Amino acid sequence: MTIYDMLKVDIKILNKELKSEDEVLEILKKRLTKKEYRYYMMKMEGTAKELIQKELKCDDERFNEIEATTIKKLNAEKLKHELSSNG
Repeated sequence: MTIYDMLKVDIKILNKELKSEDEVLEILKKRLTKKEYRYYMMKMEGTAKELIQKELKCDDERFNEIEATTIKKLNAEKLKHELSSNG
């Protein structure tokens, strides 16, 4: 799965085209915490939840928090504007 496919699934309303893949990854790296970024990259690669938890050294509760905050940040208008090409 590509970063574009992931973002289109996770971002609820995306009215504009996204920037290049390299630019999008750079923005995400800058705007997300290290754990959120690693979680998102592993999710994109299709890594199993258990492996992601082991890699991030977190339990179910913390994993769910990381997942929720990542999705919340991706849906923030400021970040969506930054990710879009004509923004």
